[in-house]
Amino acid sequence: MRGATNELIDRLSADLAPVSRHALARRLGMGLLTGALVAVVAMLVGIGPRADFVPALALPSFWIKLVYTALLLLAGFLSLGDVARPAGSARRGAWLALVVLAIVAVMGTVQYLTTSPPARNGVLFGHSANVCPVAILALSVPIFLGAVWALRGLAPTRLTLAGAVAGFCAGAASALIYSFSCGETGIAFLASWYTLGTLASAGLGALFGRLALHW
Repeated sequence: MRGATNELIDRLSADLAPVSRHALARRLGMGLLTGALVAVVAMLVGIGPRADFVPALALPSFWIKLVYTALLLLAGFLSLGDVARPAGSARRGAWLALVVLAIVAVMGTVQYLTTSPPARNGVLFGHSANVCPVAILALSVPIFLGAVWALRGLAPTRLTLAGAVAGFCAGAASALIYSFSCGETGIAFLASWYTLGTLASAGLGALFGRLALHW
């Protein structure tokens, strides 16, 4: 019996080829990039880039938004690679995300408290607080679908967590894309409404993750 079992194992493993160490990152990147390209087209067609795009490149607020969302995306991608494995944990990327969120929250709070009371609403709400999180959430949908496609070809076992991380990653990527059309300059606005849109995407990802990733 043991001989037959060993023979079966040998036959099943005879044609196995080594897998590239970058295969997981490549698949996740492909899924996210495909979804991001759809989101970019949707942003350009549905919202459009900010009218003062070239002058905005000289504004610190533009680069703060870009760096904030890019770091959240990096944190999400690190966690996504971890949860794509059996019993994977999101701890590695979560620490980076928490640090980045805390820094921007402090910066936003300081800006809000040091702004004169009549101007505080402008710093916090700008002119698009009711649009920003909705737009980020909408743009995250194709990116989330790309992340789900990638995860379904891998081996996540903690499906709700994997869905939440995929949603967070998608939300951060869509926030990065949306920043190219957003004319808001307040760090308090960034800390509030960009974060809300990203976390809403993570929440919906957790809600639908088990259903979307079920084997």
